[in-house]
Amino acid sequence: RAAALNHLDLFVRRGGVPKTPLPHVGGADGAGVVLESGPGAGAFTPGTRVFFDPGLSDGTCDYCARGEHSLCDRWEILGEHRDGTFAQAVVIPEVNLRPIPDRLSFEEAAAFPLVFLTAWRMVITKARVRPGESVLILGIGGGVAIAALQIAKDAGAQVFVTSRSDEKLERARQLGADVLINQATTDFSKEVWGLTQKRGVDVVIDDVGAATWAGSVRALARGGRLVTCGATSGPKPDEDIRRIFQKQITIYGSTMGSRHDWEQLTRLLAGGRLKPVIDRTFPLEQAAVAQERMERAEQFGKLVLTIPPL
Repeated sequence: RAAALNHLDLFVRRGGVPKTPLPHVGGADGAGVVLESGPGAGAFTPGTRVFFDPGLSDGTCDYCARGEHSLCDRWEILGEHRDGTFAQAVVIPEVNLRPIPDRLSFEEAAAFPLVFLTAWRMVITKARVRPGESVLILGIGGGVAIAALQIAKDAGAQVFVTSRSDEKLERARQLGADVLINQATTDFSKEVWGLTQKRGVDVVIDDVGAATWAGSVRALARGGRLVTCGATSGPKPDEDIRRIFQKQITIYGSTMGSRHDWEQLTRLLAGGRLKPVIDRTFPLEQAAVAQERMERAEQFGKLVLTIPPL
């Protein structure tokens, strides 16, 4: 009934995944109703409202046995390695499904999984943010950044956010951001340095990539943690690695999350502690218009496609 856009969809459309079979159906995130169950499945009866973790693992490799499903030898993501959610029906492993909380619409449920799962793994599983720590989130407005803001605040952190838009910064303040930095008018790392009395922040959440990498390292306190999950501005930063070892910085790479992450996250959602933020909705036939809005970075929150039932 609904599917949400991610930067992954732009990456796939531009040919960033060489082995993508064509024709291809994009879309990682979605929500709808169960139509029918395959052999061995049946935990969800037809008509049940569900959403799902879009990460697919085989459940048999050493990484899966350790609970690290996003490191699976045969890891796949819906809409990247196989046909996805920009369609009226999609096949999903039952283990990935969860019932949609009654208070959420299909559109809100579709806007949740990939970005919140990614942000949860970055903020909680990797960085292990603790109450009272300071967290810098770059480029507020995108889905991962907004999810990271909510999760970091729920963990008790002081949250700094950056954007080139005062309007987006104000909306971030309404979601709980403590410190707002307009990076169109100032060097965000210098601003952080001044605001923290030349200490820096404990954690930086960076899904921007090359354009912000050096500033992210500069903004960190000694012993700080930098977590990266994307490179929307490019994958090759210009960095003086001496800052990394002199400040004893820890760098974490992070992609999606495990089933344990998904379980914890969906419990918080059901309890009302997290809320998907939707920028706009479009009918499925206007998917190109929605992607153009994402390419222009105009959104604050998720862009969602509404899909007519079969």
